[in-house]
Amino acid sequence: MVADKGKKMKAAERVGEENSEQIDGDLVLSIEKLQEIQDELEKINEEASEKVLEVEQKYNEIRKPIYDKRNENIKSIPDFWLTAFLSHPALGELLNEEDQKIFKYISSLEVEDFKDLKSGYSITFNFDPNPYFEDTKLTKTFTFLDEGTKITATKIKWKEGMGLPNGVDHEKKGNKRQFAEESFFIWFTDAQQKDDMDEIHDEVAEIIKEDLWPNPLTYFNNDADEEDFDGDEEGKDESDDEDDEDDEDDDDDEDGEDDS
Repeated sequence: MVADKGKKMKAAERVGEENSEQIDGDLVLSIEKLQEIQDELEKINEEASEKVLEVEQKYNEIRKPIYDKRNENIKSIPDFWLTAFLSHPALGELLNEEDQKIFKYISSLEVEDFKDLKSGYSITFNFDPNPYFEDTKLTKTFTFLDEGTKITATKIKWKEGMGLPNGVDHEKKGNKRQFAEESFFIWFTDAQQKDDMDEIHDEVAEIIKEDLWPNPLTYFNNDADEEDFDGDEEGKDESDDEDDEDDEDDDDDEDGEDDS
């Protein structure tokens, strides 16, 4: 009987091992099948991305003359880009007093994607003749490469005594001041320098490209909207005060009637 029991246990173990091997084999096949399905999805996603790029390229060409027309119209509005930058919650903090004087000479701003959208883009500030630098165009370009992003920028030709920062071209000593305290135009200098400012440079470019450029009128109108809002509040306060006075007069009249 003991021998029979031992044989039954060994048989059960063999069956268990066979079942385990079957389960492991099924699991491997399921994972391989899942990978095939995932590869199929990735292929479709890649095709979709290419189609999206084609559509975006098409509409970039359609937008270009509209952007050009917008820039022409903006030229008739005094200090448009200065106001839009100052009203922007992030960009406004980057302009010091000297920068604001220079921004008065901006004639137009342009953001252009490369024809192959995946390759990069450029941001260009066009200026009227001004007392600060010889350039009429300052451009910063971001080229996307396999090894990273290549950043190039116009080297500003400052007129005598008008260099950076704050109207004077000199080296800072001691602790570096924060970027917000420096001139915005440092953004165009030392484009290839690898330091803590690189992230700020990229952030500024992203804000201009993705937020300011699509609809700068939103930020240009910020001050006007706030003034209208303040005006409404003042009008409301005055109206409330008048209502309070009327209420007081009514109370006085009622008190007079009671006394009589």
